[in-house]
Amino acid sequence: MRERHLVAWRIGGEQGQGIDSTGEMLATVCNRLGYYIYGYRHFSSRIKGGHSNYKIRISTEPVLSTSSDTDVLVAIDQETIDRNHHELVPGSIVIADARFSPQLPEGCPARLLPVPLTQIAQDLGDAVMRNTVSLGVSAYLLGLPLQEFEKALQERFAKRPELAEKNVAVLRAGYEYAQEHLPRLEWTLAPGDGKARLIMMGNDAVALGAVAAGCRFCAAYPITPASEIMENMMAILPRFGGVVVQAEDEIAAISACIGAGFAGARALTATAGPGISLMQEAIGLAHAAEIPLVIVDTQRGGPSTGMPTKQEQSDLFAILFGSHGDTTRIALAPSTVEEAFYDTVTAFNLADKYQCPVFLVSDLSLALNKQTVEQLDLSRVTIDRGLLLTDEEIAAQAEEDGFRRYRITESGISPRPLPGQPKGQYLATGVEHNEFGKVSEDPRNRVAMMDKRWRKIPQDPRQMGLQGIKYSGPANPDVLLVGIGSTFGPIDDARKALSARGFSVGHAHVRVLAPLPVAELSELMAKATHVVVVEHNQQGQLLQLIEYKVGKALREQGVDLPMMHSVRKYDGTPFLPAEIVARAQEVIRYAEAS
Repeated sequence: MRERHLVAWRIGGEQGQGIDSTGEMLATVCNRLGYYIYGYRHFSSRIKGGHSNYKIRISTEPVLSTSSDTDVLVAIDQETIDRNHHELVPGSIVIADARFSPQLPEGCPARLLPVPLTQIAQDLGDAVMRNTVSLGVSAYLLGLPLQEFEKALQERFAKRPELAEKNVAVLRAGYEYAQEHLPRLEWTLAPGDGKARLIMMGNDAVALGAVAAGCRFCAAYPITPASEIMENMMAILPRFGGVVVQAEDEIAAISACIGAGFAGARALTATAGPGISLMQEAIGLAHAAEIPLVIVDTQRGGPSTGMPTKQEQSDLFAILFGSHGDTTRIALAPSTVEEAFYDTVTAFNLADKYQCPVFLVSDLSLALNKQTVEQLDLSRVTIDRGLLLTDEEIAAQAEEDGFRRYRITESGISPRPLPGQPKGQYLATGVEHNEFGKVSEDPRNRVAMMDKRWRKIPQDPRQMGLQGIKYSGPANPDVLLVGIGSTFGPIDDARKALSARGFSVGHAHVRVLAPLPVAELSELMAKATHVVVVEHNQQGQLLQLIEYKVGKALREQGVDLPMMHSVRKYDGTPFLPAEIVARAQEVIRYAEAS
């Protein structure tokens, strides 16, 4: 029997039928067996009803993207087959509930395996457990040990042992039915390495990173796909003496965080596009008053309510240029769940060091899709509170000519006190102010304070100790693929596929949106013949940003921009590696022929 090292499994049905929880169960068990997992959830914004499916890629090697093929499709209804049959490849199977008399479309290369999922579940307890029957069938066909599923079910229903017992019974019944009635597959899943790893989504990692960084205040308003960050913080933060506030809206949430940041607590708010819009005025206040906080934007399909449960990266301009007046920005862009953890820690350190709001730029795929993560290295977590004044330092300043909270310094960073320190009181305001914090519209003061706030943020991520670009590929590639956020996995897979076809391809992933790593990008782009920017929005926001900033830098060096191409997707679905390969080949061939 042939061993497979990568298998794509998908389950589909009506939203509210336990599709997510079934996928979660399989992902958990496979992770415990030492497989690498990438899970992609397709769901609508409705609480119940409408088609929903969950695809899990199970691999013996790291995997960071979804794919255009499916090997095992579990269909709870006919719509699942109708919607997903185009992904079925030769040798694939469809495990379908016999209840709805499933049919494969003509020409479909898969083998249909009708199984009485509902009947088995009804006979042993309740029809709603049909999904658990399908897990038993899947376990048999994939060659996975049933004991691990039983253990996972008992843990999941630990507070309701009678429910655990019923689920284990139907799981075994599904396994035994498959053993007795279904043919063995022509392939089997190669065994995992058994190593213990974590499995989580980006929202989990952000919450854990915030707690590890010393965040003790979170205020947010529920919004997809950010809500899990607040929910995780509610579960974790009280154990460490922290507070979580579910605010009445995003304006209240960020305002509360500004207050907490002023008081010295590390504060976080998490939202999505519409929430970022509501926060813009308060973001300006935090800049003017020089108060640290961290803002997470889990981008989704916009504008307005748009497609709240679908993938998009269309908030880049809002993050970089939103708000009012002249403000500088710091915006980190993790590309994997693991990076989301460490970048969150870094965001808090930067917020304290530069006394300003710091953005953590996520997107729906990164926020909600589960990935295997190596054990987190807490020794990498360091906490830098920036320039905090001691009581003695404040007293010494006060004896001179008064305490200057917003002292003009060469670096632009003014050492700060915390409320309650003797003689350290000052006015924190969004109105223009002088070094003491007193309102001032003096033209010379205005220029000095604007320049101070501008000067304190470096213009190159390397000056902040940040990796601006994550690069892989040859030193002098003909084609340079550029992306941001969750497109890392699909682009990386596309680079490998294009390289295998004879293209010289590099992959530069932007890890810091602001300040943009202009020097690093310039160096890479100057060596490439074609630059292909891959992003999830209609306007090509990342492409425009690069053309504006990197193009200017290259022109100043007397170097022309290489041929710029754009691969954009804004239909709500994540990139597939094959799509990037096809589009990259298309634009390169067109450019070379013209």
